[in-house]
Amino acid sequence: MADFNYNPVTAQAHANIALIKYWGKRSVDLNLPAVGSISLTLDALKTTTTLQFDENLNEDELQLDYRKVTGKPLDRVTEFLDIAAETSNRPRAKIVTKNSFPTGAGLASSASGFAALAVAADKALNLNHSKEELSRLARKGSGSAARSIYGGFAEMKCGSSFDDDKDDYAIPLHDESHWDLRLLIAVTSTDKKDVGSTEGMVRTAKTSSFYQGWVENQQADLEEMRSALHAKNFEKVGELTEHSCFKMHGLAMSGRPPLLYWNAATTETIHTVWNLRKKGIAAFVTIDAGPQVKILCQPDRAELIKQAVLSVNGVKNIIETKPGPEASIVQSEIVKNS
Repeated sequence: MADFNYNPVTAQAHANIALIKYWGKRSVDLNLPAVGSISLTLDALKTTTTLQFDENLNEDELQLDYRKVTGKPLDRVTEFLDIAAETSNRPRAKIVTKNSFPTGAGLASSASGFAALAVAADKALNLNHSKEELSRLARKGSGSAARSIYGGFAEMKCGSSFDDDKDDYAIPLHDESHWDLRLLIAVTSTDKKDVGSTEGMVRTAKTSSFYQGWVENQQADLEEMRSALHAKNFEKVGELTEHSCFKMHGLAMSGRPPLLYWNAATTETIHTVWNLRKKGIAAFVTIDAGPQVKILCQPDRAELIKQAVLSVNGVKNIIETKPGPEASIVQSEIVKNS
């Protein structure tokens, strides 16, 4: 039985963008990835979560972005806390969480959300997990959350077992001070996507004739990206990032029925970035399971690229971000006033 701390605990974690994409699960029940991935943690996309166990509560309570949440999202959090505590016979908890960016719109809110909840639960349950153990725990809430435990660049390892997760966790590659890059996020919609990532991955694995090729070729991409990041080879990192992105979305589109997460502004933004590159302005796109376009560039080119992309019809705004920090316990107004 866990040692429960009944004081409020607040944690922060940052979303991450996969440069080498993760798509597919070898076990849905254990949330085990079918392939490894490499990501960049983003300083401007942050989740702040306060967790407090309360013996007087009859059920867990979840507040997200100032709104009470019930149904599946609450069930997902309850199951996660049961896993963290290693028992469902635990005090119920109140969870108050806030994102600095749109939730459920292809901006990795589940990654930062479950990474923050994992760090808060670790403290509230007095677990004293190592970073590896925290990463493994966060992954049980969301596959990409395992990477948001770390700042800078991280790699998610993919094990081979179908019934245990001892080899499925993220490791740090370089912290946020390694390389001063920029990621520009062209927001083309704030609506929640129709098909979630897990549902999309399962559909693709079951129905795409290209799925096995995706799995078999991932290792080569990971090895090349590790080398390019170490050498700070921007052109190579950008080329690999785009290559992985379009492979993933091509895979999703090859499912039955096909999955297309893009909208018209997504496509137009891609062409705008490619036209800039023809003019000698180094910029590369990547897109997660959603319509937002992320543009990898160097700091001295960021403003020029922002102005070009803001001219695209349908681009609502641009979030500029850089490599962000690891997940951590923080002070909050709730903690200060307790």
